[in-house]
Amino acid sequence: RRRFPALLLRTHPAPSRSARVRLVPATGDEQSQELLRRLRVAWPHGCPSLDDAVTALAQALARSPYATAGERGPGAAALPPGTLAEVDLRSFVQQQRLEGYDPNLSVLLVTEEKLRCLAELQQAVLQSAVSGPAPGSPPARRCLPGCRVVHVVSCDEEFQQQQMDLLWRILDPGAHTAQQKLLVCGPVKVTKPLSPVGADEYLQLRRRQMHEASVMKYGELAQDEAWTEVIDVLTAAAIRFEMLSTAHQSQIILDLEDGSISTKGTKSGAFVMYNCARLATLFDTFQRAVERGTYPPLPPPEELNFSCLREEGEWLLLFNYLLPFPEVLEQAAELPPPGKGIRITASTEAVCKFLIQLSMDFSSYYNRVHILGEPFPHLFEQMFARLQLMAAVRDMFHSALATLHLPPLTQI
Repeated sequence: RRRFPALLLRTHPAPSRSARVRLVPATGDEQSQELLRRLRVAWPHGCPSLDDAVTALAQALARSPYATAGERGPGAAALPPGTLAEVDLRSFVQQQRLEGYDPNLSVLLVTEEKLRCLAELQQAVLQSAVSGPAPGSPPARRCLPGCRVVHVVSCDEEFQQQQMDLLWRILDPGAHTAQQKLLVCGPVKVTKPLSPVGADEYLQLRRRQMHEASVMKYGELAQDEAWTEVIDVLTAAAIRFEMLSTAHQSQIILDLEDGSISTKGTKSGAFVMYNCARLATLFDTFQRAVERGTYPPLPPPEELNFSCLREEGEWLLLFNYLLPFPEVLEQAAELPPPGKGIRITASTEAVCKFLIQLSMDFSSYYNRVHILGEPFPHLFEQMFARLQLMAAVRDMFHSALATLHLPPLTQI
């Protein structure tokens, strides 16, 4: 989120509220692609051919009344080498009466590389359309209602992104460029850094710490090759929760000391994954007991007596988590409606905060209540009601983790 500024394209086909998402720019180097893969981020890679689109944008630049190319009048210095033209962004903002832009925006020197970046955005917009534009239609006609462009950018790069936003509006006017918004992410800082920490070093450090914490808790079992995947998932979860549990516009402070991460910390991604695995173990234990004949199979929900659920923790799980969960998902995925200004905010932290609080309350209940009781028929009614509640909680864990692209762990 903080390391890779990106653009998100959301097409909302009517009347459905679902959305299709395209991510750009594609990563061109193997190191970035490998880092994203290890974090379980599905990101496009490879460089598409954009020569025709760049040529069309260069022609639009030459025709623009806001652009000046070549000599700029007597006594004016020539444009720097590699510069195609300079564009008066301030005049465009004033004439279009755009709000929310930095008042220091003035003249932008346009290079072919900037046009190539815009061409990739333009191509992503066109590919997001349900049906493509008419053959040969100029960029100005490619207005795609329902397509929203959201630039996810660090606070340090907001000014540069505003420049690109305006340049795209000038060269490719339409509904898609007019609805551009910025989702600005706060800075990420490290406590007591001895030297600058890159993304790859941060990932390696967190993986080593997660491995050491697992060995400390589970001993030699954590040295087995089967644990490689478990530790990889725990590492990705730890990093995702570190980055996404804080509102996107706020600053993140990373503590990289060796004691700063464990499988027990109640506010960590590892703690969430641990409780998800506890539920998997519960149902695995129950299923094996059914196969041995210790318990009868779990009846369908309509045959259960849920009035047996009398523990306060059981009703807390129902009313604080199971019932409001769809609303939490909707809140996390919702973008504000188009309006004035260029910045927007989103509840990117909603799912992580929900999972952390759910894990704390579930863990408290699970530690206190013995769900699989003695195999006596008069105890089955309450046990089955509790198992059905736990099945709903398990499915909720899985659905919430899926929104973070994290697989549920079946054992830790």
